[in-house]
Formats: sequence, C-alpha cells, structure tokens
Amino acid sequence: MKEIPRLNFAHLPTCIEELPRLTEYLNGPRILVKRDDQTGLAFGGNKTRKLEFLVAEALEQGARTLISAGALQSNHCRQTAAAAARFGLDCTLVLTGEMPDQPSANLLLDEMFGAEIVTVSDRADRDRTLQETFDWAVAAGRKPYLVPYGGSSPTGALGYAFAVKEFMEQNVHADWMVFGTSSGGTHAGLVLGQRVFGFKGKVLGISIDESEEWLKAHVAALASSAGEKLGEQIQFTPADVLANADYCRAGYGVLTEAERAAVRLFAKLEGLLLDPVYTGRAAAGLVDLIRKGFFRKDETILFWHTGGQPALFAEKYANRI
Repeated sequence: MKEIPRLNFAHLPTCIEELPRLTEYLNGPRILVKRDDQTGLAFGGNKTRKLEFLVAEALEQGARTLISAGALQSNHCRQTAAAAARFGLDCTLVLTGEMPDQPSANLLLDEMFGAEIVTVSDRADRDRTLQETFDWAVAAGRKPYLVPYGGSSPTGALGYAFAVKEFMEQNVHADWMVFGTSSGGTHAGLVLGQRVFGFKGKVLGISIDESEEWLKAHVAALASSAGEKLGEQIQFTPADVLANADYCRAGYGVLTEAERAAVRLFAKLEGLLLDPVYTGRAAAGLVDLIRKGFFRKDETILFWHTGGQPALFAEKYANRI
C-alpha cells in the first residue's frame, strides 16, 4: 500500500456509542453510533477526515488558497474554512444562496474563520462561478487548490477508507454501516475500506439528494480511483455499491416531517443531536427501514454520525425542528 501525504489534526479515533433506548423503542436491531461529529475541527464532522488528505495535498503542491463550494449552510465549507485558518491559508467559498443581513450557523463560522464568500443565486451557475473564481485566483498569483464539492475526490475519499481501518481496530461488531450520502466521497471511502481492510458487513448509503443509479455509478468510479492512489488495483462496479434513494424526493435541504421526527427522536431518547439536512435524513431513512423489517432483529447497525449540528441554528431550520 502506498504512503499518502496526510496531516493529523482530527480527533481520532472517534468513539462508538450504544443507543439502547432507541434500540428498545424500535424493537431492535441493536443500534450503535460512530461519533464523527466529534472529529474536532470547527464542531467536527465527516469532512475533517477528508481534509487531512486534501490539505496535505494542497500544501505539497505549494498552494496558498483553498477554494471550494457548497450550499449557504455547507458543513463541508465550514470545515474547509477552518482547516485553511489552521494552516495559514486563504480561503474562498462559492456558496449557493442570498447573503442574509445577519449570518448565522455555518455561514457565521465561515466568516469567523476569515473565508471570502462569493454567492451565486442559482445552483446551476455554481460550477461556472467556481471555475471563474479559481481562474481569477491563479491569475492573481494566489496559488489556489480546488477542494472538490463535499471533499469528494479520490484523495478525499481516502479519509473514509482509513476510517474503516480505524473501526476494525476498535473491535466492535457491526453487520451494517448506515450513513447519509450525497457527493459520494464518504460512501466511496467506506466501500474501498470495506474491501481493503476486510469489513465483512454491508455498507448502505441513504441518499440525501441523488438518485440510486447516479450514486452507484459515481461511488464505484470514485472508489476505484481512490484505490489506485493506494496502489490497490480494484475495479468497483455499481453492483458493489448499496444505496437507497427512497427518502430524498423532497430535495436537498428541504425539511419534511420525517427528518423533523428523526431529529427529535434521537434527541429525546439518546440526548444525541443530528442535523436537519444530512444525518436527520439518513436517520429518518434508518428508522423507516427498521420499522419495515429491512434489517433482522438480531443484527447490529453502526450509524455513522457525520456531523452538521450547526445547521440546527440556521434561521431556515431553527424554528421548524
């Protein structure tokens, strides 16, 4: 296996906790949670694992500026801005939405970390604006490094390949890993780590906003490319990827009663805070699948908590949870 440049700033290993009251309430199966909301960088979250590899690559290339994009309340962008501040880099974020008079939650934190904010009203225009922003930074001599949306590149996906290794070393049994999936980096890393480090259970991504067909093809290709970086010649196919897109029809960031109920259920029964966009939707899917009998009662599910709690305090969600 090849040595890959990596910075070590995440608080690892993240702990695994039992959720006994939720397990009892749902009448099995046994539910555990992997607390990647506690990775330590700017309130934590799954992007911190990816940024250990992405920022290392940026510094190796001599970058002076991190540039990335996302929604106005992007958890990924919040952690990217924090990582830039920590390593003395500039940061520019291209965010979809209108700047409010008073920023809150993730957006407030972006500004506190010193990120320059560029807004675009229509998501369809974001890629073009991102490229223009990057090209301008090159011309201005700012030596930019483009952090992909969600940190989901072959380099970023390595964060979750090694997360599987971390899990295996914790000697905890799980039949399933369940998590929210969108841009595919976390998903691809787990699929790769499953193969490389010998996890015998199943890896199921619950879609936040993408179709099952797209996720299967995209994650397979991304996992294959990430494996090449490690020197592992593994060719994944869509059939190697498990994804469920039954719970994302409302659209990205649209809070439905299912997410609201899941966020409140985890809070009331376990004192565990989820976020309304990612873990809330993934948890809503998990709860529904358990109630439908998708999992056997004698199985153990590991729910990866990918963070995002600052979004609970965004004006868009604070009065609706």
